[in-house]
Amino acid sequence: MRKQHGFTLIELLVVIAIVALLMAILMPALQRVKRQAKAVACQANLRQWGVIWSMYADDNDGYFMPGHVSEQAAEYRWIGVLQSYYSDPKIRFCPTATKQLSLGGQNPFSAWGLSFGAGSGIGQSEDQTEGFFGSYGVNGYCNNPPREIATLWGCPLKNNWRGPNVEGASYVPLFLDAFWTNAWPLHTDSPPEYDGQWPSNNMCRFCLNRHSGTVNSVFLDFSVRKTGLKELWKLKWHRQSDINGPWTAAGGCQPSDWPDWMRRFKDY
Repeated sequence: MRKQHGFTLIELLVVIAIVALLMAILMPALQRVKRQAKAVACQANLRQWGVIWSMYADDNDGYFMPGHVSEQAAEYRWIGVLQSYYSDPKIRFCPTATKQLSLGGQNPFSAWGLSFGAGSGIGQSEDQTEGFFGSYGVNGYCNNPPREIATLWGCPLKNNWRGPNVEGASYVPLFLDAFWTNAWPLHTDSPPEYDGQWPSNNMCRFCLNRHSGTVNSVFLDFSVRKTGLKELWKLKWHRQSDINGPWTAAGGCQPSDWPDWMRRFKDY
């Protein structure tokens, strides 16, 4: 009868060491695959939003919504205006950004929240049981306010894109990963000093590192693609945006001019 032999302690330790080594090698790759999967899911959400924005414009003679002022409630914001065009509120969230700061979310992976109680105005909600929530935002220059209004939030309305049927629509951002529901970026806005800094200007509301140096974006032709963080300064946010402004290579910006955390990203 053959004598059976078990593993020796040394053999067992060798096997454990090999498994631990393989896990150490594979974990970064698995994390990278997970991030890529979330980025793909984010783009899938935005493709739905591209259809939603297109449907709204088609239903309103080729124009976007009027926009809102601070005292107006949810129905004047895109979250309220477009609510009848979708059924699943999850599409308001990038899969990397589903928690508000007050619920443990971390910038730049935090969602925003708005509450609209009767007579209470607009405020940050402490949970996700009331109000509106999400992690995308609209380019504030893409709206169609009444013609008699000259400015909205301090921005001249003559610069607005009132609808999608414009020349160069594929370079005009409409709807993006964002810290807030909307923003009015300028080509002179400075970049965030560090990754996840709470926005100090309007461009910083969109300049957040959710997808390995990029954000996902819907453009005015309703196409969806990744947008490099530095590329944000090359986009045609409004009719007078300078795509060769001071934060572009054509405008003389050097890699060393960017904050440390952005220097490794592609220049434009």
